[in-house]
Amino acid sequence: MTETTHMQTRPPGDGAAPRTPEYRLAVNALRGLRQDLIHDAFAYRPLPGRRTDGRLVRRLPGRLREYAQWLPHAVISTAALITLALASVDSGGPALLLGPLCAIPVLLTMVRPVGAFWASMVSTPLAAVLGSRWGEWPWAAGSFACHLTVLTVVAIRTRPRTAAWMWALTALYAVVADSGVGPTYMYGTNSGPMLVISALVLLCVTVWHIRRHAEQEVTAQQTVTEHERSRRTLLEERTTIARELHDVVAHHMSVVAIQAEAAPYRVENPPPELEKAFATIRENAVAALTELRRVLGVVRAEDYEAPDAPQPTLADLEGLLANVREAGLGVEKVVTGAVRELPQGVELSAYRIVQEALSNTLRHAPGATARVEIGYVLGGLGLRVVNGPPPNPSLIKPSPGAGHGITGMRERVSMLNGEMTAGGTDDGGYEVAVFLPVALPDEGDV
Repeated sequence: MTETTHMQTRPPGDGAAPRTPEYRLAVNALRGLRQDLIHDAFAYRPLPGRRTDGRLVRRLPGRLREYAQWLPHAVISTAALITLALASVDSGGPALLLGPLCAIPVLLTMVRPVGAFWASMVSTPLAAVLGSRWGEWPWAAGSFACHLTVLTVVAIRTRPRTAAWMWALTALYAVVADSGVGPTYMYGTNSGPMLVISALVLLCVTVWHIRRHAEQEVTAQQTVTEHERSRRTLLEERTTIARELHDVVAHHMSVVAIQAEAAPYRVENPPPELEKAFATIRENAVAALTELRRVLGVVRAEDYEAPDAPQPTLADLEGLLANVREAGLGVEKVVTGAVRELPQGVELSAYRIVQEALSNTLRHAPGATARVEIGYVLGGLGLRVVNGPPPNPSLIKPSPGAGHGITGMRERVSMLNGEMTAGGTDDGGYEVAVFLPVALPDEGDV
């Protein structure tokens, strides 16, 4: 067995020669120039107003806060007036022509930024030729201020690559103007100051762009991280609820199956129909229990072990309150209404909600006092856990899981079709109010 390698060669004259990396780099650069400064150069892009929700603007009175959104327009208009004055006063040329020639590009940055740059490039040689002060070559005083202002504003309104292209074209104009086109051999040139100052200004603007972009990315990443953390907390809470309900329902279904199996032996000479009915009940209970374990068993971790003790209920609140008091939280319990036994899922969720609310009080309001109110009403169960303000706020440390306990409580309330409100109180404390509906015993018979 032999292996033959065939070399694919391009036939002479077949297609163009392969492009060199330098050629591709030049083509990409020219494509970037066309995209940034040529394509839709005079597109209408009005300058947006300043945001009024900033740290400094929020402190201003109402009327001034409304005017603050026009601050960028006012700054550019002021720069245009300064440029107009520099071009008109002692310019040695027609002031009525030189002034607008240098001021219009600055004003144009508010509506057509890239077009303003080209307008400044065109007005610069015109102002230099019309003015009689040849010592200001190739930028007259008004043109110097105009071009620097235009470069700065356009760089702020566009991206860093556009700023680089504008500076490159400015440098190209300076090289051409200093190559013998103007009277530089007698009076010198001011291209050096223009290029150095504009480079420093554009560098500062570029650094500002990069920093703002980095801050936006960090903010977006923090938002995504917080969303994922909340989502993970919600899933973990749902998993915990599913485990607890699995244990509750599995216990009751097991009791049903055992009682159905033992019931015929408690009746002397039971009729066959009764034995068959109890057998059917037991078979359905065992089947439901098996299906429940199959469906909800996926939420258990491999190392999860069902608790030996039964799930807690409202009757176990005294033990929870005792533990909380030992941790340093003064808590008071108030029960209103006729105490009665509720469905175990409601009892369990109520216990967990009180437990989480008191844990939040210990975490976010150390040293405060709390009050737990339980109200047995006709249509369900009302819970209210309220705490006072912390006596020493400096002891409060930021918690990375802030707000996730509220998410778990809302999930439990939503599962039972209840209602919940949580928020701060007027005295600086915090309140959690929950209502869990419970069907009346005789509703099924009505």
